[in-house]
Amino acid sequence: MINQDNIVALATPSGAGAIAVIRVSGADAISIGASVFKSVRNKDLTKQKSHTLHLGHIVDDEKVLDEALVSLFKGPNSYTGENTVEISCHGSTYIQQQIIQLLLRKGCRMADPGEFTLRAFLNGKLDLSQAEAVADLINSDNEAAHQVAMQQMRGGFSNEIANLRQELLNFASLIELELDFSEEDVEFADRTQFRELLERIELVLKRLIDSFAVGNVIKNGIPVAIVGEPNVGKSTLLNALLNEERAIVSDIAGTTRDTIEDELVIKGIGFRFIDTAGIRETKDVVESIGIQKTFEKMAAAQVVVYLFDGLQLSDKTTLEAIKNEIEKIRNQYPMKPLVIIGNKSDKLPEVQVVEITSEIPEILLISAKSGKNVEELKDRLISFVNTGALRNNETIVTNTRHYDSLLKALEEIQKVRFGLQHNLSSDLMSIDIREALYHFGMITGQVTNDELLGNIFANFCIGK
Repeated sequence: MINQDNIVALATPSGAGAIAVIRVSGADAISIGASVFKSVRNKDLTKQKSHTLHLGHIVDDEKVLDEALVSLFKGPNSYTGENTVEISCHGSTYIQQQIIQLLLRKGCRMADPGEFTLRAFLNGKLDLSQAEAVADLINSDNEAAHQVAMQQMRGGFSNEIANLRQELLNFASLIELELDFSEEDVEFADRTQFRELLERIELVLKRLIDSFAVGNVIKNGIPVAIVGEPNVGKSTLLNALLNEERAIVSDIAGTTRDTIEDELVIKGIGFRFIDTAGIRETKDVVESIGIQKTFEKMAAAQVVVYLFDGLQLSDKTTLEAIKNEIEKIRNQYPMKPLVIIGNKSDKLPEVQVVEITSEIPEILLISAKSGKNVEELKDRLISFVNTGALRNNETIVTNTRHYDSLLKALEEIQKVRFGLQHNLSSDLMSIDIREALYHFGMITGQVTNDELLGNIFANFCIGK
């Protein structure tokens, strides 16, 4: 599947900038680069050492297109494993287009999305999970996502999977050998050691599968729905959290008629805050649609922030109604963290603060307008995220494809354990072992097909 042609693409974001990097990879990349490059010291690019930089001009016959710096990487010691040239030119879009068109005329073709990384994978420079981590690294927009992508790109996850696969493969070979000598009724695989290995593999797989709950929110952000009745300060709270006027604030009930979303990074973790329409009985058709969306967002969110007007909590009847509403939400979403917020607390006398906190001990009294206790709210939100695995630099699964393969591998390992416990024949167990090995191989790319690779690398940006 490895193409032998030479590919070219812009490696930096499209548009004008200070500089742009144009990447060429392929067997003839260096000779093509030499045909358009004129060194200020008359160097022949084809005779230079790998991993060197050269200053000169990009020329089209006698026409000088730009002054540029050319980086030279000879295969297999390059990102793609092939000869690679990177041209750092000025960031004018006109210059970029002129140089790329020149390289196309010299024998290159435009690279497909992710084709440089695909070639790195096909040439053995990266395994498949590391290649996917490259895309995650490019897309990481907070410290936690960056840390997880870096750990995976360095091979932490793939090494763990590869070691398990190799140990299982060793035992699988012995099981297969027993089948060759089935008439002799001999056992080459030590059943006790095999049982211990299966137990260890199952523990590791369960740990990796459990880590996906953390990994998924690190990668995609934690959706937090801010809900409550109209005019309790939901939009003001969103603005206070984001430290900008993101949502319209007014004294008119029902101002927010649709959900408003924005993102905030708290201590390296991404949160997606959703300001929803106030929940109330209304005959307004548009507002009713917004309220329906509020319930949908509550169901989809991983954390619900329920906001009340703290001034209303001084009324005993209202307080009881709110307590009942809290209990109703808890019953409806028993597994969903619920943060109870009393807003406008800066206008409450101390005696009422004591009464409210005694009635609802878990309530957090804030003032979204003045910012009082907003930082404490952020601390409470971050407490819902298990960052222990991050601090301990443990392997965290963030990729849905990996998660699916791990689940299937675990299912096959459990079948093998069942067969071992009930003394099933080796030929039956070998089928399940081969299936487990297949799913391990799907993660690292030892088992692939063109459709799988096409789906993965189609999501990459062009130039990477």
